[in-house]
Amino acid sequence: MPHEDTGAGLWETWECSGVTFFYDRVQVYWQHSIPGTITIRSEWNYCMFENPVESQRILAVDDNTFTLRIVQHTLEQAGFQVITAVSGPDALKLINRHGMPHLAIVDLHMPIMSGFEFCHAVREFSDLPIIMLTAVNTEETIIQGLEQYAEDYIVKPFNPEELVARVRRVLRRMGDYNYTLESTTRIDERLMVNFPNREALVNGQSISLTPTETKLLYILVRNAGRIVTTEFLLKRIWPMENAQEDRLHVHVHRLRSKIEVDPSEPSYIVAERGTGYRFNVVADQISTEKE
Repeated sequence: MPHEDTGAGLWETWECSGVTFFYDRVQVYWQHSIPGTITIRSEWNYCMFENPVESQRILAVDDNTFTLRIVQHTLEQAGFQVITAVSGPDALKLINRHGMPHLAIVDLHMPIMSGFEFCHAVREFSDLPIIMLTAVNTEETIIQGLEQYAEDYIVKPFNPEELVARVRRVLRRMGDYNYTLESTTRIDERLMVNFPNREALVNGQSISLTPTETKLLYILVRNAGRIVTTEFLLKRIWPMENAQEDRLHVHVHRLRSKIEVDPSEPSYIVAERGTGYRFNVVADQISTEKE
């Protein structure tokens, strides 16, 4: 990356496609004398966020590499781990290889697979929190994104400190879990789960899971040892529908029949009367492996 010391600080020139950011002491703007580039005053060493969080993994998906670099640096300065992908298919490959992140930040208009198509694919096997980060600001698109896929919707250009604040807010709302679910999650000696492949391994035998079963199991395992309310499960699994408890009970019954030793006396998915369900394994006992 070319840079120049002007005496007023270090300036760097990045190739980009015309966005404006304000980052604490760093102002990013168009340098009109050099078409196709921008100039950045960089004082990165002084741009630390207060109260860095325990390192949580964020997946950023955008076909604009400049935006990815800004997002990655912003979140890494805030204490997050960041992995990036320039397309939806590449992001899905990363998930299959490295497992689930804590949260994804996704652009809307991308080649091959749109942001919404990527979100739909991910929601087939997980309840991954998603923030849309896009230049599309039409009311119809924002409403669709928030109702069907995203926890939040940010329009470019964006304020990096606001991005960090929104990421932290979504993660707090989704629950405090300090581990990610890797490609293969070992529950115990008997049960393992591959979420991207929608597959349970019970005593080494492969059992296919439906998208709903996989998503249900993902939520319960992510909150292992804690009660997950029926209301929360209904909202997360069927966000666009007025689903009733009976529908959830049917899917819980089917999932138990696939993974429990005795579905009539479940040891994994335990009902908490009048409240919801609890995955009866302490989170610290769950191990994750990369295939």
